[in-house]
Amino acid sequence: MKKITINDLKQKSIRYIKGVGESRESLFKKLEIHNLFDVLTYYPREYEDRSSIKNIADLQNGVPCSFEGTIVSNVSITRPKRGMTVSRVSIEDSTGKITAIWFNQPYVKNSLKLGDNYIFFGKAERKLNKLQIVNPVFEKASSKDMKKSLKILPVYSSTKDLGQNIIRSVVYEAIKIINDIELEDMIPLSVRDKFKLPDRTYSIKQIHFPASVRDIESARFRLVFEELFMLQLGLLSYKSLATDTRVGIKYTHIDQMEDFIKSFPFELTNAQKKVFVEVEKDMESSRVMNRLVQGDVGSGKTMIAVLALFKAVKCGYQGALMVPTEILAEQHFKSIKSLFDCFGVSVELLSSSLTKKQKQLIVEELKEGKTDVVIGTHALIEDYVEFKQLGLVITDEQHRFGVRQRTILTEKGQNPDVLVMTATPIPRTLALILYGDLDISIIDELPPGRKPIKTYSVNEAMRERINNFVREKVNEGRQVYIVCPLVEESEEIEAKSAVVTAEDISKSVFRDLNVGIIHGKMKSSEKEAIMKSFVSGEISILVSTTIIEVGVNVPNATVMIIENAERFGLAQLHQLRGRVGRGDEQSFCILFNQSNSKVAKERMKIMTHSNDGFVISEKDLEIRGPGEFFGTRQHGLPELKIANLYKDMEILKQAQESAMEIIQADPGLMKHNELKKHLAAYFGDKVTLS
Repeated sequence: MKKITINDLKQKSIRYIKGVGESRESLFKKLEIHNLFDVLTYYPREYEDRSSIKNIADLQNGVPCSFEGTIVSNVSITRPKRGMTVSRVSIEDSTGKITAIWFNQPYVKNSLKLGDNYIFFGKAERKLNKLQIVNPVFEKASSKDMKKSLKILPVYSSTKDLGQNIIRSVVYEAIKIINDIELEDMIPLSVRDKFKLPDRTYSIKQIHFPASVRDIESARFRLVFEELFMLQLGLLSYKSLATDTRVGIKYTHIDQMEDFIKSFPFELTNAQKKVFVEVEKDMESSRVMNRLVQGDVGSGKTMIAVLALFKAVKCGYQGALMVPTEILAEQHFKSIKSLFDCFGVSVELLSSSLTKKQKQLIVEELKEGKTDVVIGTHALIEDYVEFKQLGLVITDEQHRFGVRQRTILTEKGQNPDVLVMTATPIPRTLALILYGDLDISIIDELPPGRKPIKTYSVNEAMRERINNFVREKVNEGRQVYIVCPLVEESEEIEAKSAVVTAEDISKSVFRDLNVGIIHGKMKSSEKEAIMKSFVSGEISILVSTTIIEVGVNVPNATVMIIENAERFGLAQLHQLRGRVGRGDEQSFCILFNQSNSKVAKERMKIMTHSNDGFVISEKDLEIRGPGEFFGTRQHGLPELKIANLYKDMEILKQAQESAMEIIQADPGLMKHNELKKHLAAYFGDKVTLS
C-alpha cells in the first residue's frame, strides 16, 4: 500500500477534492482550510448521535435523539407574518404522539406522505404537556442508504454559507482519497505499542465518521496524543539544541548590584528577590539561560528585566529588550533609562516610527558597543540590527512573540542568555509542559498597598447609571478607558466598535468631556500623540481596541469599561482590567455583557469574583475549547486542533514523558531521521530543528 506524508497532503490544494470549486474554496479559506491536510485535520467540535432509535414516549425534553413514526395527518402550512411559513404534522408510534414543526421549510409538505413511516432526528420538547419537535431532519424508514439517520454524525465549526452538510460532504470526499493509501505515522512504533495507539489512517476516518462512541474515544486519544507528543518533541528538541550543545556566558558577581537596588524608589517584594536569585544563578552558570518569568498584572516583572540587564552590562555585555508595541517600548525606555542614568548605563529606543537617520545612528552605536541596552519592537530582529557583544535577550509578553522570533534575536549574539516575561499567568504544571523549552520562575506576590479592582458585570439596562458614574469620576479628576472589540462596525458581528463608540459618546453623552480614540489601524505617530495626551491628563476618556491590553501605565486612570465583554477571553479581560488599579485610588472594572448564554454568564462571574490571574487562567482553560491558549494563539507553535490542555492533562503528561525519553536518549534525533523529518513538516518553518 502506498504511503503518504504530511507534506504530500499539504501540497494538494482543497480544489483537488471533489465538490470544491472556486466559491467553496474561498469559503473554506475563511476557516483557514487551504489543502487536503487542513481538511483531514479539521476535527468535529461535537457529534450528533442518531444511531439509536427511541420510542416517542421515551423522548426526553431538550435531548437530541432519533425516533421512528408514522405520519398521521396532512402537513398544514400557516403564515403568521410576512416572509414566514410554519409547517406542522402529527407523527405517532405505538407508544405516543408528537407534533413536528418546521419554520420556513414549506417543501416538507411534498416530502412527507400520510401513512408512511419516517425516521426523525432533533430535540424534543414538552409544551403544555404535549410533545413537539422543531426543524427535525428526516428520511423514509425504508431508505436503503440511511444518510441522515442511524449514524453518529460530526458537527463542525462553520461560517456563513458553509453549512454542516457541505463540510461533511467535503470531509467525506477527502477521506475517500486516503482510503487506498496509508498515512505515514509520525509516532515511533515503540511509543504506539506502549500506549496501544491505533494507526493514523483509522483514527482520521473514525474521528470524522465514527462507527461507535468507542471508536470516537479511541481515535481521539490517538490524535490528541500525537498532537501533544509532536508539540513536546519540538519544544524539547529546541531546548536541547539551544542549551545542551552550547556553552553560555558565565557572568560574575557585581558589587554595584546592591547600590543599584537601593536606588529604586520602592522596595522589591520577596517574590521579586526570589526570582532574581534564580535568574542570577542561571546567568552565573556556564549554560545558556532560557527562563520564563511569569507573574500577574502589576507584579513587577519589569524590575527582574532591569536587574538582569544591569548585571549583563556591568559584566561587559549588551542587552536587548523586545516588546510587542511601540507604546510599551517607549514606556519601558523612559522608566528604565531613569533608573540606569545614574549608573553610567546607556539606553536607546529602536522602533519603526523613527526616521531612517535616527535608526542608522542607533544601529551604528549598537554595532560599535557605545549603546549598552536597546529597547524596541520587532524592529530589533531586522537584518540591519547588529551588536558588538549581545549577552542578554529579553522578550516581554511571550504570547506575542514566537520561538522563531526569539531565535532570530538570540542569533545576533554568541549564545546570549534569554529571559522571557509574560503577564498571562498559567498554572505551573501546565506552564512546565507548554513552555517545554524554558525553565519557569513565578512572581506570586503583588507590591504592598495594591487595592483589588472592584469588578461588576452589567447589561444595557445599567447604561445610564454607568455613564453617570464615569462623569462623577472624571469630575473628581480621574480618567477612564472604554475598550471595544472591533475597530469598525461589522455586519456579521454585532459588537460595539471603537470608532462608532467614540463618535457616539463624544457627540452625545460626554460631549462636554475630552474623548480620545486609539486603535491598531492608526499611524504610529497618531497613536503616540493620543497616548501622550492621555498620560498627561488632557484626554479624560480614552476609547480603545485591545491595543492597550499590554503594558500601558497611567496611574490616574481608575475606571475600565469593556464593551461586549463576552467577546473577550478571560485572560484578556484580566489583562485589560490590569490597566487600572496602578495608583493609590480605588479602581473599577465594568463589564458590559450582551449575551444571555450560560458560558458568558459563568465567565463574567469568574471575573467579578477573582482578581487572581492564576485562578482565572485555570478557569479559562477549563471553559475554552482546543486550538487557543488564553484568547491568543501561541505564535510560533503549531495550533492545537483537537487537544484540550485542561481536559487532556493526563495525555499531555504521557506525551511529554515519551518525548523526553526520546530526546534524552537521542538529543539531536540523529537516530530518528524519520521522526525528525515528520517533526520539521509538523512545525513547518516555525522552529529550526537542525
